[in-house]
Amino acid sequence: MRIGLIGTGRIGSFHAAALARHPAVDALLVADADPLRAADLAGRTGADAAADVDAVFAAGVDALVITAATSAHAALIGRAARAGLPTFCEKPIALDLPGTLTALQEVERSGGVLQLGFQRRFDAGYAAARAAVREGRLGRLHTVRAITSDPAPPPAAYLPLSGGLYRDCLVHDFDALRWVTGREVREVYAVGSDTGPAMFREADDVDTAAVVLTLDDGTLATATATRCNGAGYDVRMELAGERDQLAVGWDDRTPLTSAEPGGPAAPEKPWPGFLERFAPAYEAELAAFVELARGERENPCDGHEALHALRIAEACEVSRRERRPVRIAEIAVT
Repeated sequence: MRIGLIGTGRIGSFHAAALARHPAVDALLVADADPLRAADLAGRTGADAAADVDAVFAAGVDALVITAATSAHAALIGRAARAGLPTFCEKPIALDLPGTLTALQEVERSGGVLQLGFQRRFDAGYAAARAAVREGRLGRLHTVRAITSDPAPPPAAYLPLSGGLYRDCLVHDFDALRWVTGREVREVYAVGSDTGPAMFREADDVDTAAVVLTLDDGTLATATATRCNGAGYDVRMELAGERDQLAVGWDDRTPLTSAEPGGPAAPEKPWPGFLERFAPAYEAELAAFVELARGERENPCDGHEALHALRIAEACEVSRRERRPVRIAEIAVT
């Protein structure tokens, strides 16, 4: 099959390399707002470079992968849906609910296929935790703790375009929480801190956040995130039940040092970033998309999953600004 890829930045380059290696992908056509960047990636991966986005759609590709800037996602999803192309898109669909809903309606009207890029669903640790919960091995689940810590802030220019820490970063934890537990979030209480670099205050964003989430069965969860974790890239989930506890993301590269005498020291090679930590998961989700586009499997993460996670993030923003608990039902979807 022939796949088109739009957006040749960091994640786009990673996905292009993965697709170029896939035995079912006969040809890969890449495009970018910067044609020179697309040509460079094509040269490194053996892909073909398209002159622009229009050329990708005109080329008769069999499926589309969207890794362009977030602001372009919704329009490209709609265009792909109208063209009848199975589509993979990195999260988010859009930074707001109206844009997300409009794109999803386009997909539904066309009867199209859209897979969203929540790569943690393809991580071995998260999958094992999901199986443990679903099989009852932990007993009644009472507490879940989710952690996402970036080793350094993104460029200042990125912050106003990101949607903020809840929508850009914690949205992965919200999706993983739903996917692992099989429960829905009923209510959130969110707080944030902007006491780090001034660029966060200038962007009306926070550099560190904490959320208490109540699930629909009464399970309590916390989700924390920061852009300023100098020890390294740290993504974990801890699940505690009446019978046992389980930790995702705890290995010899987790950037964590024990304060106990004789406890584990700091890792020699802590995870430096998300591409290294989740490389196998990214490979697996692209392989799943190829199977989906070929009609060989069900959709592992359709667009409505992104809508659920975004509603939680939206509720967190309301909670932070208004300093109160917010029920997810307050975030209307019309």
